[in-house]
Amino acid sequence: MSKYLVTGGAGYVGSVVAAHLLEAGHQVTVLDDLSTGFREGVPAGAEFVEGRIQQADKVLDGSFDGVLHFAASSQVGESVADPEKYWRNNVAGSLELISAMRAAGVRKLVFSSTAATYGEPEAVPIAETARTAPTNTYGATKLAVDHLITSEAVAHGLAAVSLRYFNVAGAYGAYGERHDPESHLIPLVFQAALGQRPHIAVYGDDYPTPDGTCIRDYIHVADLAEAHLLALDAAKPGEHLICNLGNGSGFSVREVIESVKRVTGREIPVQVAGRRAGDPAVLVASAARAHETLGWTPRRPNLDEIVADAWTFTLAKNGQ
Repeated sequence: MSKYLVTGGAGYVGSVVAAHLLEAGHQVTVLDDLSTGFREGVPAGAEFVEGRIQQADKVLDGSFDGVLHFAASSQVGESVADPEKYWRNNVAGSLELISAMRAAGVRKLVFSSTAATYGEPEAVPIAETARTAPTNTYGATKLAVDHLITSEAVAHGLAAVSLRYFNVAGAYGAYGERHDPESHLIPLVFQAALGQRPHIAVYGDDYPTPDGTCIRDYIHVADLAEAHLLALDAAKPGEHLICNLGNGSGFSVREVIESVKRVTGREIPVQVAGRRAGDPAVLVASAARAHETLGWTPRRPNLDEIVADAWTFTLAKNGQ
């Protein structure tokens, strides 16, 4: 049994990973300021400390075996409008966390990175060797933290793995998406199915794809969590491993909407709007490195299964 600190463990992905760690028999402490997370997202059995990552030095000591770092500001639009918040929270906060880890002698880190570090891809599927050219402040701050981690691994022997997610979806029992405001497609389509919004907007139907709508790589949050536990085992002192996490195949906006129709049995009002600036036609991951180095393969690649798990959580969240 090991002991881990999960920063941002009251959020969507952090809560699911914390639950998986507990199920594997580990001790878990969650550090979260609840600015975007939810107290009910902290799994039973985890110790909860309300606070910011800049306060990790008050929590970490030599009894911890590692840190899984999810705490971050993550709204793309907000990051462009308020970049200072993102550099302060994501980069300066991560620097404080890593400094606290070094002071406490905690030498293992798994970092929640993002496909936004790549920007608009030159080729798909996207491999870790692809050029990193973020098109927004959120992606830029996550890339900066990746560089910070590499420096720490080289200089001070940190064992680190960064996992770059594509589109995370689904739910794991009582743990799912509670974003406010919501910006992810599947929960937005659910809102249309529940009558909480008049329609779902499809931004562009003239892309060079089979049905004209954008294609994205969706990964089940439980598959994502399993990769984090494997990353803890794969982390090696003095090395910073970067792996993409995705299904390796994509689903179009219209395919997602059709899946929600099948799963919910409800009609989804759709309104086609113009393209959004900077939206690539296809974003799909190559997860070959994660397969080779972590031994990871997504076990829930079926879109209807991903949507069904998310729908069950959504109904429960809405008291239905």
